[in-house]
Amino acid sequence: MKVAVVGATGLVGTVMLKVLEERNFPLTELIPVASEKSVGKLITYKGKQFPIVSMDTAIGMRPDIALFSAGGNTSLEHAPRFKEAGTTVIDNSSAWRMDPAIRLVVPEVNANTLSIDDKIIANPNCSTIQMVVALKPLHDKYKIKRVVVSTYQSVTGTGVKAVDQMMNERAGKFDGEMAYAHQIDLNVIPQIDVFTENGYTKEEMKMINETRKIMGDDSIRLTATTVRIPVMGGHSESVNIEFENDFDVTEVTSLLAKTPGIIVVDDIANAKYPMPKDAHEKDEVFVGRIRRDESMPNTLNMWIVADNLRKGAATNAVQIAEYLLHNELV
Repeated sequence: MKVAVVGATGLVGTVMLKVLEERNFPLTELIPVASEKSVGKLITYKGKQFPIVSMDTAIGMRPDIALFSAGGNTSLEHAPRFKEAGTTVIDNSSAWRMDPAIRLVVPEVNANTLSIDDKIIANPNCSTIQMVVALKPLHDKYKIKRVVVSTYQSVTGTGVKAVDQMMNERAGKFDGEMAYAHQIDLNVIPQIDVFTENGYTKEEMKMINETRKIMGDDSIRLTATTVRIPVMGGHSESVNIEFENDFDVTEVTSLLAKTPGIIVVDDIANAKYPMPKDAHEKDEVFVGRIRRDESMPNTLNMWIVADNLRKGAATNAVQIAEYLLHNELV
């Protein structure tokens, strides 16, 4: 089992390597891939050192699986080349997500749609992943009509430059390269990615379109507002869900608690609810503040938190690889 990690030196690529090691993924050969300037440098995995190789070298080694986290343009150019070499690509960029021929997968939700013919598989947007994990069991039980989501997203979702900007601002240093158009420390920026013609950002439209595709239901109405906040550790979401059928809050809580990949933290008497610092470096999706919306019939409010670099990116990709391996689809 040869596994290539494309973008191995990046923020998500580094976490991919960590997750592969922690979950003891049964690879026999690791192929770290990065830009030409990194070729020849060594990375450490399970106590052993592996040299970073170029894209062409990696393709020539014909890995069984390639985990991509190197940006959309890189994926568009090189994922088909890996596919031609017989490799199954799991891509973390937005390049392939809305391609109707490509599966967009969150294992807890729709891994059963995968087949041996799926040689390029898209990993969804981080904020979409954590939301659909919580929505799926509720949709199956009560049938979702409409979702209103507002996100509170970590600077780690933008990358190292954004983390540096926030920490420099916190230290009173404002002379570094800016990841955002505005100060992020002690501030909130209601814009993630660029604006589209309808006034929504690309991040908001990703959540809308990806949710329908993953859930396999275009009838779900969804609106989103995505916001960057000065935290690290994970993304948070306030989610309002209108169902066709009524529900019991206790039953909803029990249903979520029994769902693989979800941890319910909802003890308001003791001020216990999900927070980014508690989700940091964990693979689960945390759900709390579960309560009825008293202004609308059949409507629920809840709060969802997950580590955006792990379940929102690296862990989800590795879980897809585990599913492929377990079901002999690679």
